Amino acid sequence: MAHALATTNGRTAMAYFGETPWHRLGTRLNEPATAAEAIEAAGLNYQVELHPLMTERWIDVPQRKAVLRTDTKEVLGVVGNSYQPIQNYQCFGFLDAVVADGDLRYHTAGVLGKGERIWMLAKIPGEIRIKDSDDVTEKFLLLHNSHDGTSSLRVFFTPIRVVCANTLAIAERRGHGQGISIHHKGNLESKIAEAQEILGFAKRFFDDAAEKINRLASYHPTRQQLDQYFRSIYPDREESENHRSRKTRADLFRLFEFGRGQNIPASRFTAWSAYNAVTEYVDHFRSTRGKSQLQRDSTRLKSAWFGSGAKLKSEAWQFAVGMLN
Repeated sequence: MAHALATTNGRTAMAYFGETPWHRLGTRLNEPATAAEAIEAAGLNYQVELHPLMTERWIDVPQRKAVLRTDTKEVLGVVGNSYQPIQNYQCFGFLDAVVADGDLRYHTAGVLGKGERIWMLAKIPGEIRIKDSDDVTEKFLLLHNSHDGTSSLRVFFTPIRVVCANTLAIAERRGHGQGISIHHKGNLESKIAEAQEILGFAKRFFDDAAEKINRLASYHPTRQQLDQYFRSIYPDREESENHRSRKTRADLFRLFEFGRGQNIPASRFTAWSAYNAVTEYVDHFRSTRGKSQLQRDSTRLKSAWFGSGAKLKSEAWQFAVGMLN
């Protein structure tokens, strides 16, 4: 399970605060964690280092290096000579620098695979309240880093709808204004100034998101528009797969009417409800592979935040906003 959540001493290498999250994974914390607490609880208390790379015949490979996890001695990836590791504790320090008063608290953090990928979710002040109702979406920063050379350190702006704990993807994840990216080159401390600019980017991002969400919650699509919307996300494909697509669209219609948080009068039966039907399906019901429930849950989490599930939610957002035009 190269893409599942890692385990440490028989437990999932992840920690969370508050109610048990939708993915049902990790160690529960009694209160939002400081950086030091989150590192320990989530199994992120390890470092990586670079080692010379050789072939099986002990021939040096001068242009490449191996990234070694120091506690388990496992090779997490092979990188070029210009690659500079960003340690897990440095990632927390980077996010700490975003909120200079030290009030940033980590609600979720974890490790993927053998430790080659890590992530942390931190709440920032403020909320989006839909049409002055009880439908509240909170504002989070989601940091993702790799130790295998496959990606840079990325910080995304990630809204989470409180009533159903659905994670939202309300922009193209690599689009302009969707957080920042820091390559594994040079000194991370030199990037702290960029970290302190994130809140400014986030404010503009969430202000724009709030305006669009309230518009979606004021628009009531027709049955034909809903059918086209769900069909755009899950179209018919080869004849052998049409049954699956039709079943998925039927599930989306059911979640549109009876899903979590869909009974709030201010936003019921709106384009906002349609979008949240997709996010609930991806986060809670989309089928995943795995020999155990733990493996299936961890695979669903990775997909919903970083893989095909995140892509589906981002496309669903674009299609939903398109209904307003």
